[in-house]
Amino acid sequence: MRKYPIAWFYILAFGISWLGMISVVLVSRGIAPVYRPLFLVLSIFYAIGPALAAVIVSQIAYGKTGVWDLLKGLIRWRVGAIWYIIAILGSVVPILAAQLITKLLGLSVTIALPPVELSPYVIFAGAVNFLANTCEEIGWRGFALPHLQKRHNALYATLIVGILWGLWHLPLIFLAGPMSEYPFLWFISIAADAFIYTWIYNSTKGSILPVALLHGSGNIVVAFITGVSPIAYALVNCVVAIILIAVLGRANLSRREKICAG
Repeated sequence: MRKYPIAWFYILAFGISWLGMISVVLVSRGIAPVYRPLFLVLSIFYAIGPALAAVIVSQIAYGKTGVWDLLKGLIRWRVGAIWYIIAILGSVVPILAAQLITKLLGLSVTIALPPVELSPYVIFAGAVNFLANTCEEIGWRGFALPHLQKRHNALYATLIVGILWGLWHLPLIFLAGPMSEYPFLWFISIAADAFIYTWIYNSTKGSILPVALLHGSGNIVVAFITGVSPIAYALVNCVVAIILIAVLGRANLSRREKICAG
């Protein structure tokens, strides 16, 4: 694992998470009962897979110091309020722009999701969503990105993270929902999203909290802002990625130096 930490990380992250994803798919299709303890336990691995893989590889390859280096991004919260604002706007603005483009071009919305009303259950679900996305970001940005940036420029490292992040969602195309309608467009959206995440991560000296907030708020926002075409959303995300590359440069995708694994 010390020789091939990235390869081992992705093998474990995919393997652990896909166990959980398969159980979620089976339950959603009525093939497996949701109340069975086995499937409830397996579904937890869906969320914690990337974090668990990152911790395992860090411990085996680098020891306690490696685990500390991985997790210290969770307590690096003094990054400036502007980055928390950007993390929230980074999920709201693109989807509002995509909604506008959908209306202007008359694009079809393949699946009309029912409106979500604020309730204690929704608030609880949002909190669980944030914790799950934090576990993802410990893996994607906390471990994979700095290791890849040690060997590659930020552009190339982000492409690798974004593509593999998109492929990680592959089992979800079997769920009933927008991702199952046009999986390729959602794959493009996810891969393009990675450039925003890299920009925030490198700009905050490796803080995981703002990118986790961006990730979590993005999943919540799509439940409240409806009428968005996957085509428009993919287009907006790609345009944002191109702008970031053009303005910030491919070396760091930030005004600061890229964050590399120690």
